Amino acid sequence: MRIVVALGGNALLHRGERPDADVQQANIERVATAIAALAHEHEVVVTHGNGPQIGLLAMESAADPVLSAPYPLDLLGAQTEGMIGSLLVRTLHNALPGRRIAALVTHTVVRPDDPAFGRPTKFVGQVYSREAARSLAKRRGWHVARDTTGWRRVVPSPAPERIVETDTVHELLGTGTLVICAGGGGVPVTADRDSGALTGVEAVVDKDLTAALLAEDLKADFLLVLTDVPCVYSGYGTPDQRPVVDATPHDLRRSGYAAGSMGPKAEACARFVERTGGLAAIGALDAADEIVHGRAGTLIRPDLTVG
Repeated sequence: MRIVVALGGNALLHRGERPDADVQQANIERVATAIAALAHEHEVVVTHGNGPQIGLLAMESAADPVLSAPYPLDLLGAQTEGMIGSLLVRTLHNALPGRRIAALVTHTVVRPDDPAFGRPTKFVGQVYSREAARSLAKRRGWHVARDTTGWRRVVPSPAPERIVETDTVHELLGTGTLVICAGGGGVPVTADRDSGALTGVEAVVDKDLTAALLAEDLKADFLLVLTDVPCVYSGYGTPDQRPVVDATPHDLRRSGYAAGSMGPKAEACARFVERTGGLAAIGALDAADEIVHGRAGTLIRPDLTVG
């Protein structure tokens, strides 16, 4: 079975943790254990989030007195792909001796007229108090919004249209390589209509929606979205909260999950299942193997049709 695994940024850096290199290295060990269990039996492609990492780099770039202007988000996204990709390659190399493993800097084409450019919604960076977030927004020209535990910077998140390196990923899979790609949703670029020339843009593409597109293009059998909760919940955070074990794309959309948290994950799984007839699931990193075998997480399956 061919599985595309979408790792949440919190799989690499948990909420509230210091963004130190050794902290992320320790968290990567858990990631490698989970992925290795799948890779022994299946073809695996790994994508990952980069919200905390790109936010840190953006803050450092904005505060660097040597620079005449901060680095743009597309180049910072490429840096996170290289950094996280290297951590994953090294750790998976140790967990899967003899297995070919490659990390690929990946570019994702978006539309220049996507309305998301005028409506920033993608959370990046660390959590701040309301006062600190407002101060940073004023000083640095940021947009900020309330997250589940505080306030964070938000940036444009245009929809992925095409992944430039899909054919390369497909060829690597054909050689038995475990591929790490589309980190942080891929480096966001626009493509010239006539020449095809690529230009970076100031945005962060949602990694779950990119993972769904990648899984569809690679003809994957399963899209596995791993995050910091054991499954999808209806009524999350209320007295009526209950786990959702089984759902269809219609069920997920009808539930109206929040855009800043479960919403993109639910939409990504719904799109993949609708377009391919395959299966998707959402659950916790430590239960990756159990989720694929239907013993944990939330399974998303095609809508049943009555003939």
